Amino acid sequence: MKITRIRALRGPNIWTRRTAIEALLECEDRELSLADMPGFEARLRARFPAIGALRSIGHEGTTSMADALRYAALNLQIQAGCPVTFSRSTQTVEQNVFQVVVEYTEETVGRLAFSLAAKLCEAADGELPFVLDTAIEQLRELDEDVRLGPSTGSIVEAAVARNIPFRRLTDGSLVQLGWGSRQRRIQAAETDRSSAIAESIAQDKELTKKLLAAAGVPVPEGRPVSDAADAWAAACEIGLPIVVKPRDGNQGKGVTVNIESREHLEIAYAAAAEFRDEVMVERFIPGHDFRLLVVGDRMIAAARRDPPHVIGDGEKTIVQLVDQVNSDPRRGSGHATSLTRVRLDDIAVARLAVQGFTKESVPPKGARVVLRNNANLSTGGTATDVTEEVHPELADRAIDAARMIGLDICGVDVVCETVLKPLESQGGGIVEVNAAPGLRMHLQPSFGKGRAVGEAIIGSMFETNEDGRIPVVAVTGTNGKTTTVRLISAMLTTSGARVGMTNTDGVYIEGRRIDTGDCSGPRSARNVLMHPEVDAAVFETARGGLLREGLAFDRCQVAVVTNIGSGDHLGLNYITTVEDLAVLKRVIVQNVAPDGDAVLNADDPMVAAMAAASSGSVILFARSRDNPAVATHLLRGGRAVIVESGDIVAIAKDESFRIELSELGFTGGGKIGFQVENALASVAAAWSLRLAPEIIRRTLKEFDCDVATAPGRFNTFTYRGATIIADYGHNPDAIKALVSAVEAMDASRRIVVISGAGDRRDEDIRDQTRILGKAFDEVILYQDQCQRGRADGEVLALLREGLNGATRTTLIDEIRGEFAATDLSLERLRPGDLCLILVDQVEEALAHLARRIAEG
Repeated sequence: MKITRIRALRGPNIWTRRTAIEALLECEDRELSLADMPGFEARLRARFPAIGALRSIGHEGTTSMADALRYAALNLQIQAGCPVTFSRSTQTVEQNVFQVVVEYTEETVGRLAFSLAAKLCEAADGELPFVLDTAIEQLRELDEDVRLGPSTGSIVEAAVARNIPFRRLTDGSLVQLGWGSRQRRIQAAETDRSSAIAESIAQDKELTKKLLAAAGVPVPEGRPVSDAADAWAAACEIGLPIVVKPRDGNQGKGVTVNIESREHLEIAYAAAAEFRDEVMVERFIPGHDFRLLVVGDRMIAAARRDPPHVIGDGEKTIVQLVDQVNSDPRRGSGHATSLTRVRLDDIAVARLAVQGFTKESVPPKGARVVLRNNANLSTGGTATDVTEEVHPELADRAIDAARMIGLDICGVDVVCETVLKPLESQGGGIVEVNAAPGLRMHLQPSFGKGRAVGEAIIGSMFETNEDGRIPVVAVTGTNGKTTTVRLISAMLTTSGARVGMTNTDGVYIEGRRIDTGDCSGPRSARNVLMHPEVDAAVFETARGGLLREGLAFDRCQVAVVTNIGSGDHLGLNYITTVEDLAVLKRVIVQNVAPDGDAVLNADDPMVAAMAAASSGSVILFARSRDNPAVATHLLRGGRAVIVESGDIVAIAKDESFRIELSELGFTGGGKIGFQVENALASVAAAWSLRLAPEIIRRTLKEFDCDVATAPGRFNTFTYRGATIIADYGHNPDAIKALVSAVEAMDASRRIVVISGAGDRRDEDIRDQTRILGKAFDEVILYQDQCQRGRADGEVLALLREGLNGATRTTLIDEIRGEFAATDLSLERLRPGDLCLILVDQVEEALAHLARRIAEG
């Protein structure tokens, strides 16, 4: 067994809507059936009893090593606490090679699970040891380390429940909620509206107290101190007991309360100084420690926080009692668990001394021994929900404090005897105001009811009916994708939207190209969705990116499939047939939003059949109303865009509109068939987006398929009385469409310049010139720079083979270099000729052609 490739599918993909790891597994002959590996399955189960039943899918009921690997990778994650359910293994066209797919929730955990699963299978095969507990703990620790913490996680979960998409921007807690211009960002319990100034004020305990006091909010007396001696002087001024804490701190680090002696103060001062240079001394307010969570202008949750403590049983030492408390599975070392382990450090020892104990003391039965007087969960404290007990006036004081500091999400620390009364009536006070407050005490209190604080935060960031989404249009197919993307983008721009667009030419934001090259994959799409000035996005969605990473989005508003035809790139990455290609292209249709539309070419049976897979509605487009799929669809109340009496007609049960093809220059007045199809697809997409017919009509009339607007897409030039057409057509279907367009144009002689991409099948390369040989008088074959794995001259030989028996071609030339081939064609042109140049390096070739034409 050998894993030859690992991919992370980070969005909906050909296998599942979930994120998944896809591995390419090469098996030995004996591993094709576990029945040929005596004792293997028993040894595997002995090492991992929870692996479950090993079942095969799609390879004639034979369970292979691929099945063992996927179930091991899946169930190792499950045992580590990861919420995963999906796995699959499929044999490829290569006898011993399998694709193994396993769901993950955290990519690094999924990758590690595959690695450990492979080691497990190898151990079972070689009768070697495998330490299961260590493997599961390794996965669990990694998962706890990389997954979102409880605060950020609760907000993200609330967003997902509201259908708001999210994306982690870092390995930490910085998260984007929503897309484009409708996005918001959070980092833990801070939002993009949380003021840096307010956060700075909250961190300065002295300044916070001054501002709160100015607002009439009760606060404890105190001041900053310079050293331990000054701290004792401040304590004497204020009067014991006191509190010592860092002037700028969080999570209760370095905070000691109820200090009643100079010795205890010196220990507390040293603890505070470890975290910050500046230390505060404040009057100790007797009572309980409460945390009130304020979101916007509402108090959302409240909890009483009790310091870490143990209860004596008359038998165990304090050390043993602490160990007993820490054995609670809810207690961990970080924030991933609902409680934190109790520490027996110097502060705890000092607090024990105040109560007359040491670590080895055996407290009397029922005695409550406090190990720390600050009650933060991060230092081992517990929390009891008291949300419903808070007096309205006390809640108002917390809201006043948050407003005075300027925080939109605020943790207000209150010390008082009870929350049932106003602060002033019981001598209580607000001791701290916290930016980015921890939420786990409210989400999973030690006692009482958990509160939906994540939902409250999302509610403060997004209006009730808002989901943070911008319209996303995904366009795929064999041909016509780029022009269709540009047409839809132009219509959205005409409507006033700021459009982000990706295609094989680059990434565009509001018409400005910000990246170059083939940008038809998910990485470029994700960049557009991250841009804060994009109101709508249109993505060319190519096969390569789908196979490599899946989609960049969880769903789209409109999915457009232009065609499948005879396919392209067949034979690559185990997409060997047009049926395989259709399954892959169908992914965008399967991920249409429930209120969105799949726009499908009814003239292509494989595309029309995708209608059944749409999660939303369907709009069909076709060259004629007589198309059977269109006729049936209309009878059932569906929508369609067709050509009728020389017009593009959008038809629905209760609405319709027409656009005259004769007015659309880029379609040649309706004579260029593939451009008519691109227009139909774009009209259907714009209709789905509810753009006004007048906007659609005006955009189509103004659209010019020139080098600037659509480079390499039927760009037309005039040179010495001859017509030149430059196009990126690079598969048999595209060649057929170009020939059909050319045959509708007058020409005394036709010349074509063509090369072939080496990563196509032999028959696809031959088919291109086989088609051209029936329509062109002269053919100039050129070898481009990149042969994509082919030997020198191999592509040219295949192209020439396609011309054997050509019915029209009388002259064939071979030349090295794209530009040299272009120059040769220009030298031969006479007035009235037509020359089709099939460009490879689109931008460079068009620039060269423009220079030659300018030179005359």
